[in-house]
Amino acid sequence: MRPITIIATSQSGQIFEKSHRSLRESGLVEEVITTSVPLTTNETLNRIIAGVKTDYFLLLVKDNLIFFKSHAMERMLEAAKTKRAGIVYSDYYDEGKDVRRPHPLIDYQFGSVRDDFDFGPIMFFSTEAVKIALQRYGAIPPVRFAGLYDLRLKVSIDNPIHHIDEPLYSVFDKEDSQRIDTHFSYVDPKNTEVQREMEFVFTDYLKKIDTYIPPEYLKKTGQMGGHQFPVEASIIIPVKNRAGTIADAIYSALSQKTDFSFNIIVVDNHSGDGTTGILSGLANKHTQLIHIIPERHDLGIGGCWNEAIYSPFCGRYAVQLDSDDLYSSSQTLQKVVEMLRDGSYAMVIGSYTIVDFNLKEIPPGLIDHREWTDENGHNNALRINGLGAPRAFNTTIIRRIGFLNVSYGEDYAAALHICREYRIGRIFESLYLCRRWEGNTDAALPLKKINENNAFKDSIRTEEIISRQKMNKKI
Repeated sequence: MRPITIIATSQSGQIFEKSHRSLRESGLVEEVITTSVPLTTNETLNRIIAGVKTDYFLLLVKDNLIFFKSHAMERMLEAAKTKRAGIVYSDYYDEGKDVRRPHPLIDYQFGSVRDDFDFGPIMFFSTEAVKIALQRYGAIPPVRFAGLYDLRLKVSIDNPIHHIDEPLYSVFDKEDSQRIDTHFSYVDPKNTEVQREMEFVFTDYLKKIDTYIPPEYLKKTGQMGGHQFPVEASIIIPVKNRAGTIADAIYSALSQKTDFSFNIIVVDNHSGDGTTGILSGLANKHTQLIHIIPERHDLGIGGCWNEAIYSPFCGRYAVQLDSDDLYSSSQTLQKVVEMLRDGSYAMVIGSYTIVDFNLKEIPPGLIDHREWTDENGHNNALRINGLGAPRAFNTTIIRRIGFLNVSYGEDYAAALHICREYRIGRIFESLYLCRRWEGNTDAALPLKKINENNAFKDSIRTEEIISRQKMNKKI
């Protein structure tokens, strides 16, 4: 018997035939199984896997026209054997009319637990690894959308997932996949049912790897006394080269109406476009504004946050405002600090509205992260890619943790650390206007940058999962 079964969704006509001809011609394929049902349902996957008789099977998880390079199947088979991998995947080419571009993927880590981790349109499985995983950890549960996610997580518990970092096949007729919208699917109300299934599957996985934290284990901060702070709250604004927006941010901060004292700490990371002069002028007019220029020249956004929270100027609570954003009203700071003052939360996160440079709302509009629940948000946070804004911290607690000295993911890492031990409060009304403009293009990043960001956040999850496992052993 040949070693490989191919499993794909059925497509009629010439596209289907072309897509599979190169696979059959390898001489390694015993059978091609097609189904009209998506390869995400438990019924489809459990039935197909039970019927696989070969040592390996290849899932075509997306409906694309695909051509394999010569010896590509041999490379996947060899990698699966030599690496003892449960799953193998590889880079590929995006091909269109007169265009051929490499499409690199990233390595799978222990923390690559996002349900949207990109394996490409092809996943190569060890049949033995799959069947043992399903015997040991249970069959794929009744789901419509999360079946493949459940299978991947269960296989990954005891088996490596191996990335071949060379293009082994070409994918045709794709849209421009070098630029990807970062509007995360988990905040889109249309995907609520999908996300509930993903969270259910992921929570079960965390329990199996001893990473799940029951909600009753989380601590309240209480009314922390002892340390004296100069003000009740500080609005923290890291900035570098935002001459066009920094004054708007400052005036938004100054406009806050509160029943407590607050200041504004701006960490000016050696701006060279006139931002420094603007801030100096504003600081001369407004005593609430603290203008800090660090001695160090190697700071990312997280490093700038550290300059602020460890400074003697920082208040009892530290509240985010980015240098090109604004608070949605004069009540934002009051609402956030009231929730922190209650003592139930070490961190509070609000909701924000996406706007253009002129503050006109643009799609997707309100981002309120209603996927968060008090019961499971601290666990599900490991699955998703961000927790929202504006973010506010109990300064005593965030000083114990600090921020990574990076300019991407520093807030995510801090939030994961906090919700490992403490409760996070949520405000689901819009408190914040998040600008999207040509100077802030994170909504349309190139693939290389997307890959770098995702790999880094996966590394953050890896460290956090390990930390939670260690903590659970002590409980």
